[in-house]
Amino acid sequence: MQVLHKLPVSSHPDLLVGTSNFDDAGVFRLDDHTALVQTLDFFPPLVNDPFVFGQIAAANAFSDVYAMGGVPLTAMNIVGFPDKDLPVDLLVEILRGGQERVARAGAVIVGGHSVRDKEVKYGLSITGRIHPGKIITNATAQPGDRLVLTKPIGSGILTHAAKAGHIGEDELEEAVSVMTHLNRGASEAMVEVGVHAATDITGFGLMGHAFEVADASKVTLEIEAASIPLMHRALEFATKGIVTRAHLEAKAHLGERFHIGKDVDPVLVNVLCDAQTSGGLLIFVAEGRADALLAALNQRATPCAAIIGRAVSRQGQAIILI
Repeated sequence: MQVLHKLPVSSHPDLLVGTSNFDDAGVFRLDDHTALVQTLDFFPPLVNDPFVFGQIAAANAFSDVYAMGGVPLTAMNIVGFPDKDLPVDLLVEILRGGQERVARAGAVIVGGHSVRDKEVKYGLSITGRIHPGKIITNATAQPGDRLVLTKPIGSGILTHAAKAGHIGEDELEEAVSVMTHLNRGASEAMVEVGVHAATDITGFGLMGHAFEVADASKVTLEIEAASIPLMHRALEFATKGIVTRAHLEAKAHLGERFHIGKDVDPVLVNVLCDAQTSGGLLIFVAEGRADALLAALNQRATPCAAIIGRAVSRQGQAIILI
């Protein structure tokens, strides 16, 4: 975000969604009925299993398209790999994991690019399609909307704990299940019901991405901390100081625009600001359609379907955590 502010904003008559609101993906209109949704994401391994790492990276990349209400079509692999230090078979497993998630998403890999790197990195560039008149952005939340979260919070803390040797890989089962879960069903549910706005929860944490919606939509979000689903042991590890540094960056970025109620546990605040990988969708739906959305999400077996707050007319702060 700090870099994008210093660059000129791209403009074109058919560029329907660009970088101005830090939305999840770019959208470019081809004709009156079809637009392309495009995104890219990659990162170093979070788990030791290369196949699972590939699955996580792919699921994470697809989330940006799903958050816009788009349907993924194609994927291109992006690889950084130290081929002189690690066996190539390791890369084969990473790519195989990514391909498995791509196939599950109903998309197809059409190519990619690799470079030698000192550290393993993997991700994908995704292209999807959407109707130009049915784009779900992060800039259209409305006062009265209920906030619905589709995955529990805690992946950043748990993977950080595993890297530090505080838990074994076998104790990451919940986090891995959540991170490899495609947001396809959540996207289909929100498109079916009809919602106002959405975003996916990734590197800026729940509070950071919620702020982007509040800022772009010019509303204030009242979020109930106790109603937010957490992964098992996430709060426990956060109490011991095992969190990523992303939570500090998120709180610093929000500053005075983020009001924390006096009864909210400061440790819980750290969890809610901490980075997530392949997190769920945060969906903004009219109160009258909230129950229908929860039912549609549960029907599609999303990891969770929880109302965690509401949007109100803009006040002094963008987010009020109570």
